[in-house]
Amino acid sequence: MSFRFLTLVLGLVLDRIVGDPDWLWRKYPHPVVIFGKAIAFFDRRWNSSGLSFAARKRNGAVALAILLLGSLALGRLIHLVLLPFGLLGLLAEAVLVGVLLAQKSLADHVRAVAGGLRQGGLAGGRRAVSMIVGRDPETLDEPAVCRAAIESLSENFSDGVVAPAFWYALLGLPGLFAYKMLNTADSMIGHKSERYLAFGWASARTDDWANWVPARLSVLLIAAAALGHGGLAAARRAVGTALRDAGLHRSPNSGWPESAMAGAIDIQLAGPRIYGGERVSEPMMNGAGRAGIGAADVEQAIRVFLDACTALTVTAALVLLLALL
Repeated sequence: MSFRFLTLVLGLVLDRIVGDPDWLWRKYPHPVVIFGKAIAFFDRRWNSSGLSFAARKRNGAVALAILLLGSLALGRLIHLVLLPFGLLGLLAEAVLVGVLLAQKSLADHVRAVAGGLRQGGLAGGRRAVSMIVGRDPETLDEPAVCRAAIESLSENFSDGVVAPAFWYALLGLPGLFAYKMLNTADSMIGHKSERYLAFGWASARTDDWANWVPARLSVLLIAAAALGHGGLAAARRAVGTALRDAGLHRSPNSGWPESAMAGAIDIQLAGPRIYGGERVSEPMMNGAGRAGIGAADVEQAIRVFLDACTALTVTAALVLLLALL
């Protein structure tokens, strides 16, 4: 356990400082890209439109099982290869952990939205936010651009930081690889479209299960961060808003970090939006919060996010300390 939590702490610190260097991934494929190619392989071969709904649903479940077992085995193999190298092996595994986290890269992408609004006005904000969300940017006014950025930041805090750390802490490198494979599958095929409603069903449902605990843990971490920014009232508001409004979200998990962030900085999130020309109507989370938000609120959300990441690292370090005592 002490080896795992030491590696996790180092991985969190490395990701926070270094992030995902573009120069590296221009030369070599990112592990998630490799996972994506494996998913696409099964999609091409086992998701033919000529198959029945039941056959495609079964194929999707079998494909997911193969992908998850393969990623578990790969994670275990890499861990066993690195183990005899002692400290060097630990550092190498920490680098792998850092590569599969998303603290710095997520903050950088969302910070670009605030920068786009400040430097290029609404058009600049729309261009930047179109890089991180799927909704139609041309339908967004400035508050909607900011809500989209903050919602993405909050949701991906759970999916891209807390959940990978949680599964690594629980199962080591096999758990981390399996989670990232699953999360990549959900993003690629876990849609309610005609093509993926059947084939992606298993990926979507399993991803919901895998994120159930991390999504709720993210509320506590955001509340801890809010405590440092807005005092006890902000921390209580983060938890209270999550408990009251998380269920308003269409996802069983995404509503938890999003509503917690809405409460932490006292703004409205969610509401109606347009995806692919179709209007999606959802109620506002933290409806009593401020509606007219701007770049400063995006920057405030980033500060809360980064402090929540710090709270996660400190928590892992405390577990490590207890394991060593």
